[in-house]
Amino acid sequence: MTPALTAFQRLLTIMDELRERCPWDRKQTFQSLRKLTIEETYELADELLSENLTGIKEEVGDLLLHMVFYAKIASERGAWDIADALHTVCEKLVNRHPHIYGNVVAEDEEAVKRNWEQIKLAEGKGKKTVLSGVPTALPAVVKAMRMQEKTAQFGFDWDNVDQVWEKVREELEEFRTADTAADREAEFGDLLFSLINYARWQGIDPETALERTNRKFRQRFEYVEDRAGEGGLRAMELSAMERLWQEAKNEVSSPPLRAEGGAKTK
Repeated sequence: MTPALTAFQRLLTIMDELRERCPWDRKQTFQSLRKLTIEETYELADELLSENLTGIKEEVGDLLLHMVFYAKIASERGAWDIADALHTVCEKLVNRHPHIYGNVVAEDEEAVKRNWEQIKLAEGKGKKTVLSGVPTALPAVVKAMRMQEKTAQFGFDWDNVDQVWEKVREELEEFRTADTAADREAEFGDLLFSLINYARWQGIDPETALERTNRKFRQRFEYVEDRAGEGGLRAMELSAMERLWQEAKNEVSSPPLRAEGGAKTK
């Protein structure tokens, strides 16, 4: 048995033991684990952003534990087990890579993506439209990006980046001249959607870009806060805050990208 298979068997054995003997593990259900899995996914996302290989290793292990946990619960119900789940994803990968396991030719990444989306649509499984595969619970920025990527695979896209930028300018002007609160909200949404589309054309992941800016803002503001002196921020003039902010821009070259911690599986 390879080291990878040995390690995976060890995890399966530990899961069996915990489910039988640990009061916390015995109590867990699909629904009780759901929020913890979401949290673990975001913790992995943090480590991926920092490219912290040690942190990525830990979070990948945590998520693997969750997947094994879900499979254990399903097997207890007589529905399926971890082997069924693994075989399912293997069959899916083979079916969706006909340029590897069949006689389809795919010259580049875009051809692979087009084939993938067309095969997914042909598979059905209750998903009858191109966008039905985009989870409704995704964060809005990620969802907008995924919808644009999917529809672009079927030719629903601009011809060139200049047209995309012109659309951004158009939406910005419509937002600027909107009269009512409802109109401003609608136009602001349109503006954000067009900016996300422009980011896609520029090869930028807007979610990652915004998160880096969030962290940069946080670190610089905390630099100001740490040096606010007696009375804190409320006692400072805006000019003093601005001076420290400019200092922070020079002193803090890049924001910390490590996750700040949080609950693990238990």
